[in-house]
Amino acid sequence: MDSIRNKALEDLDRRLIWHPFTQMKDYMEEVPLIVEKGEGSCLVDIYGKRYLDGVSSLWVNLHGHRKKKIDDAIRNQLDQVAHSTLLGISNVPAIELAKELVEIAPAGLRKVFYSDNGSTAVEIAAKIAFQFWKQKRNGGEKHAFLSFINAYHGDTIGSVSLGGIDLFHEMYGSLLFPVYRVPYPYCYRCPLERSAPACGMECLSRVEEILSTHHQEIAALVIEPMIQGAAGMITSPKGYVKEIRELTKKYSVLLIADEVATGFGRTGRMFACDHESISPDILCLAKGITGGYLPLAATLTTEEIFNGFLGEYEEKKTFFHGHSYTGNPLACAAALANLKVMKEEKVLEKAQGKIHFISEGLKKYEKLEHVGDIRQLGMMVGIELVADKATKEEYLYKNKIGIKVIEEARKRGLIIRPLGNVVVLMPPLSMTRDELNEMLSITYHSIRTVTGPGLT
Repeated sequence: MDSIRNKALEDLDRRLIWHPFTQMKDYMEEVPLIVEKGEGSCLVDIYGKRYLDGVSSLWVNLHGHRKKKIDDAIRNQLDQVAHSTLLGISNVPAIELAKELVEIAPAGLRKVFYSDNGSTAVEIAAKIAFQFWKQKRNGGEKHAFLSFINAYHGDTIGSVSLGGIDLFHEMYGSLLFPVYRVPYPYCYRCPLERSAPACGMECLSRVEEILSTHHQEIAALVIEPMIQGAAGMITSPKGYVKEIRELTKKYSVLLIADEVATGFGRTGRMFACDHESISPDILCLAKGITGGYLPLAATLTTEEIFNGFLGEYEEKKTFFHGHSYTGNPLACAAALANLKVMKEEKVLEKAQGKIHFISEGLKKYEKLEHVGDIRQLGMMVGIELVADKATKEEYLYKNKIGIKVIEEARKRGLIIRPLGNVVVLMPPLSMTRDELNEMLSITYHSIRTVTGPGLT
């Protein structure tokens, strides 16, 4: 009976579900992997096969699957209320979570606006920045945005406008609002054809050129601090983000930090901004906020920005934006439990040794003939595969090298995903050293099997 059920599920999946970021022509010709349950660092499919979850179920899971403290928090909240609107009224978990978020966020962020995913967190940030200047005396001309080439800020139209990955965004060009863009410090493939550190971060001068010329019209600069995630885990040089913060202050431009991917310990600190002790004007959070349990996002702002929306009713300064599930009590209860686990189980402290363990384990990858660059920040890793190591020649898109590596890894019991030719590892913070070692070993042998042996 199980085999009949499993076959029916596979057929229904291929027939009915349109999967995100998936070429469905290929997918419908394959046997799909269908997850039935999770246990700790592992996912289990409908046939009972176990897989290490090497990308935290798309960068969301922090403490493993079926974490009892979070499970219990959701069950307990169900005994109270599952949902009530936040439009003009409130609920207990949303209030308690806002207090916790403000306490751990970079200094100065005092107001919390809830939504339900990373794209909307960024969309909200952009609208807040735009409306803030519109309503500010002598600030009405600041309507534009500055973002980075290869940026990814989500998939709604506003967040796509701020993005800069042609593969994802070029198709929708006619729908988007124009944005000023500058190169991100992709040191392995420097867009300015310079070499670090001798370049002295020349890329910063490009940012200042735009700001000095257009600051009167730029409302905000949007950045993924310390590491561009979907671009291929591109890490910025030390001091870069701090300098960006100083430039935005110098030219009176708001700084929006998109920490949807990097927040809640992924980089080894609670937030990526903490690495360089900066405080943005607006902070976008999602993914790990609930420990990977339920959809929730938060956009945090300063008191000054919030006050810019205060006025008499007839002035219409209200922020006319909202979502049906804004501040959902179940999700907020999960997020509260997540933060409690992080504190009580000293998750960040324990992660430091694991980060070093991963770093040491990645060293042997350097000898693989087709590994061009290895980038790591905390528990976030990108392994860039190249056709030619000496010239940095890229594999052709049609070769599907990243896809082939993750398919090989899946055969060996590991679920990971590529970003083009970059193999991404982002395990749960709770993964043990033995599990991390297994993840690193499977990934190594999968790359070696697909691309060929290492250098002698």
